[in-house]
Amino acid sequence: MTITRATGHYVRKDDGLYLQFDRLFHAPIEEVWYSLTNPNAMQAWIGTYTGIPSTGAVRFRMSGDEGEWRNASVLLWDPPHRVRADIGEDESAIRVYCHLREAGGMTTLTLGHRLQSGTDAAAVGPRCDYYLDRFAAVRAGRALPERSDYDPGLVDTYRALHVPAPVTEVGR
Repeated sequence: MTITRATGHYVRKDDGLYLQFDRLFHAPIEEVWYSLTNPNAMQAWIGTYTGIPSTGAVRFRMSGDEGEWRNASVLLWDPPHRVRADIGEDESAIRVYCHLREAGGMTTLTLGHRLQSGTDAAAVGPRCDYYLDRFAAVRAGRALPERSDYDPGLVDTYRALHVPAPVTEVGR
């Protein structure tokens, strides 16, 4: 089954252009936070880490064919609401953030992935949709999706997204 519905959209922040994704879970915020950040729970959907995030540094390893350990700088650790990190080092570091909000017994997870340029969306978008769908499947006890269902199915969709122009201040 080829996935063709992209869920990411562009967002400009002070530090750059991001692809941002939202998922809604019928669960308390603490349960979603645990699945998102506990190194043992993470193994079921993305990978794992060693270290203590609140110290600002961990080593992260994705599961599957990308199994190298990478240094990660945890820039913000605010359980159970927010985490922001740079995964990797120097100019190749990947900045990501996750925000959780709970209301009415449901929790919204917002994930942002910073891009070097709008053309990166064709690679980053399908990959983020894939891992977020894995996360949702694990939480719901469903079968995990196949990576091949997302790439190349979503590549053209993300390639066609309109990149918003940078915001400029009036009068400068």
